[in-house]
Amino acid sequence: MLLMLTSKIMLALLNRSDTLPGDVPDSSETSPLSLDVDSLARDRETFMAEILELYRADSAPWVVGYSGGKDSTAVLQLVWYALEKLPVEQRTKPVHVITTDTLVENPIVAKWVRTSLELIRTSAQAQKLPFQTHLLHPDLKDTFWVNLIGRGYPAPRNKFRWCTERLKIHPSNRFIREVVRAHGEVILVLGTRKAESAKRSATMTRLEKGRVRDRLSPNASLPRSWVYSPIEAWSNQAVWTYLMTNHNPWGVSNRSLRTMYKSASADNECPLVVDTSTPSCGSSRFGCWVCTMVDQDKSMEAMIENDIEKEWMQPLLDIRNNLDEKHDWDRRDSRRMNGNVQLFKHKVDGEEVVEPIPGPYLREWRERWLRDVLSAQTQIRKQGPSDVRDITLISPEELSEIRRIWREEKHEFNDSLPQIYRETTGEIFKDPRQIINDSLLGTDEWKVLEEVCANNTTDFELLAKLLGTERQFLTTSRRNKVYDALEKCLETHGRSKDEAISHAHQKWELKKAALEGDVETVKKLI
Repeated sequence: MLLMLTSKIMLALLNRSDTLPGDVPDSSETSPLSLDVDSLARDRETFMAEILELYRADSAPWVVGYSGGKDSTAVLQLVWYALEKLPVEQRTKPVHVITTDTLVENPIVAKWVRTSLELIRTSAQAQKLPFQTHLLHPDLKDTFWVNLIGRGYPAPRNKFRWCTERLKIHPSNRFIREVVRAHGEVILVLGTRKAESAKRSATMTRLEKGRVRDRLSPNASLPRSWVYSPIEAWSNQAVWTYLMTNHNPWGVSNRSLRTMYKSASADNECPLVVDTSTPSCGSSRFGCWVCTMVDQDKSMEAMIENDIEKEWMQPLLDIRNNLDEKHDWDRRDSRRMNGNVQLFKHKVDGEEVVEPIPGPYLREWRERWLRDVLSAQTQIRKQGPSDVRDITLISPEELSEIRRIWREEKHEFNDSLPQIYRETTGEIFKDPRQIINDSLLGTDEWKVLEEVCANNTTDFELLAKLLGTERQFLTTSRRNKVYDALEKCLETHGRSKDEAISHAHQKWELKKAALEGDVETVKKLI
C-alpha cells in the first residue's frame, strides 16, 4: 500500500505544470504502459520476464547501447532489475554496456555519462551482475578536429554529414564486430522507440518483417547481430513515468536526469548509432557541442541562459556558431581535397549556373579554428568552475596528428602549430609523438619563400608543394615515384585560381559537346 501511495505521489509530481519537453499527450500514440501506476507495475514485471526469457535462450552476449539519456537509462534499468532475479550462478552471459564518446560531446552530458558508467561498473561488481562497461572513442584519424582543422573538412551539413560515421558508427560497430568474432553472434539491446519519428517507426517496422525469433530484428549493417528494443512502443510519457516511479539501481538520480532535459526539444538524446538512418541529434542535450546539422543549438543556449554556473560554456557556443556559416565559400579552397577543380550545376535566382564545388578550409581558416579552440580551452581552464578546469577540448594526440597532416600532406613546412599553441596557451607544445624536424625546410625557409614570391599566391603554393614533396622522398630508399608526385603538384597547383576554374569550365564544355555529338565545338575546344 505504501509503495502504491508513493508511486501515485511520484506520478502526480510528474503531471504537474512543469511537464517535460515532448510529453504533450498525443491521442495517436499507443503505449504498452498506461499512465495508471498499477498497470505500470504489472507491465514492468511482464517486460522483465521477457528479458529473462531472451537472456537465457542462448549464449549470445548482449550489448546495451547507453547514452545516459532517458531511453537508454530505462532499458538498462529493465535489464538490470530482470537479471537481479537470476541466481548468481545463472548470470553467465556478459552484458556489455557501451557508450561512444565522440570527444566533442556536450561537456555537461559527457561528465554525467562518465560518472554513470563508473557507478554502473562498481555497482555491478558489488551485486555480482554480468555488466561490463566500455567507453568507446573514434580512431585518431577520424576525430572531429583532425578532420576539420587538420584536413580542412567543412563543418558538417545534411549533404555532407561526414561526422556521424567517423565519430559514432565506426567505434560502436568495431566493438560489436569484435564481440561477433569472439562469440559468433551478438544481441544489441537498444532504447530505440517508434514514437521518436515517423522515419524511425518505418525503419523499425520494416526490420520487424525479417525477424526469425520473437522480438529480435536483424541488423541491416552488422551481420550476425540482432536488435532487441524492449521499449520500442513506449511513448515519451511512458518512459518518464517508468523512470520517476522506479529507483535507479546503480545510484544515478533519475530526477537529476529529468532536470537535464528541461528546455530541450522532443528528440532529446543520441542513442547508440550503428547505421546512417539514425537522424541527427545536434539539437539535443545529448549531442555534440560543435554540431552544425541544425540551425541553432537551443539546448546549449538554454543551459547558458538559465544557469549562471554554465556561463563558462559561452566560448563553446561561440565556436559552434562561427562554424555554422552557411555561405562559407570564401573560407574554402576552390579545389577539392585531391587538388582538382570540380564543377556542379545549380540554380541561382531561377537561372542555371555552373560553379566550382568548394573544397577544404584554407590554411588561414584552419589556423583560426585551432586558435579559437585552444583559446576557449585555456580560458575555461583558468576561469571556469573548479570541476571543469581540467577540460580537454582538443587532445595532445589530435594536435600531433594535425601537425603531421599540415606538414606532410599539405606541405606547410613552416610548422605553425607549435607557435600557435604557444601564443594561445602560453605554454610549449610537447608533441606526444617524436616528429623529426629536418633542417632542410622549416619556418625560416618558409619566410624566405614568402619574400621571394611576394604577393604571388599561386607561385608560393606551387613552390611549397614542390619543395615539400621533394623533401618527403629524401628519406625513401626508392625515389622512382617522385616524378609522378611532382607532376601531380604542377597539375593541381600550376595555375592561378581563375585559370584553374577557367580550365575546369573548358573541360566541362568539352565533355558536354562530346556527349551531344557537337563535333565543331569539340574541335574548337581541343
